[in-house]
Amino acid sequence: MASLPLPALTQPSGNFASSEGSAMVGRATTPPARLSALEWSIVAMAEHDGLSSIREPSRYTRALRALFGIKQPNRLANERLELLRRVAILVWHHGWNVSKSELAAFFAAGFDGDQYELIQTSVGRARAASRRRRAR
Repeated sequence: MASLPLPALTQPSGNFASSEGSAMVGRATTPPARLSALEWSIVAMAEHDGLSSIREPSRYTRALRALFGIKQPNRLANERLELLRRVAILVWHHGWNVSKSELAAFFAAGFDGDQYELIQTSVGRARAASRRRRAR
């Protein structure tokens, strides 16, 4: 049995087939979440970045890098894109277990929950495809 959306049930008129009611049922309230091509490339690059690239190196680590000539991973110049990279790295490595502080910074940078979910589903699909390829 089909059900009507709540706004259609609370309409004062008894005619549910009115043009006003049918327009209300088919209307999308928000546009779908999107990321730009640049943002998608950052999410793709994050697959190959390690968790160490988002941590601040300790004094000991900096000394070892200087001694052996190991290059420190560069941060992105744009702070908003750097936050996207940090969250994407955490998503690739930990799935849905991203810390609240990282998510708060991500949302404060102008991203929303739909975009976060879009990144999660995209990474999940990429992981599933990778598992299928390895299983063959």
